[in-house]
Amino acid sequence: MPQVSRGSDPRRSTTSSPPRSSTAQDREAASASGFDAASRGIIEALQRDGRASYAAIARKVGLSEAAVRQRVQRLLDSGAMQIVAVTDPLQVGFRRQAMIGLRVSGDITPIADALAAMPDVAYVVTTAGSFDLLVEIVCEDDEHLLDLLCRRIRTLAGVTTTETFVYLRLNKQHYDWGTR
Repeated sequence: MPQVSRGSDPRRSTTSSPPRSSTAQDREAASASGFDAASRGIIEALQRDGRASYAAIARKVGLSEAAVRQRVQRLLDSGAMQIVAVTDPLQVGFRRQAMIGLRVSGDITPIADALAAMPDVAYVVTTAGSFDLLVEIVCEDDEHLLDLLCRRIRTLAGVTTTETFVYLRLNKQHYDWGTR
């Protein structure tokens, strides 16, 4: 991933038309993604290393340390970004992970909200296709999974069908997809 620095833009065209200013390019990119080059650079730096110092990020994006600190806080406050420790569930006591596909009758929103409020649920997605919702869960063991599935998920009003996909191995999980 290219490093973003003030005064250079890797997206600059090499065609014969006169180049636009970096400011115009930054405004165009910011309107498309909601972020300017510096904010995108901050996000990408933190995706690579969530413990990077504000000073190190400031050097990469061409802002002062204080400006980076303020932008990071705005990104956190807006919900555009979170800084969290990503753990391996097996190493911290969770022996069972699964994806559950749900078919729902009626309004999906209250069911999605109820699932999202459950601490064992890591991920809730409204989908198009054979399932209305996909739910990722992390459990201590199979008993925990069974209890969650039978007593809490299947009993929600409007849930008509569930299909459980137990994880055998997590082959890839990453969070460094950058920004657009």
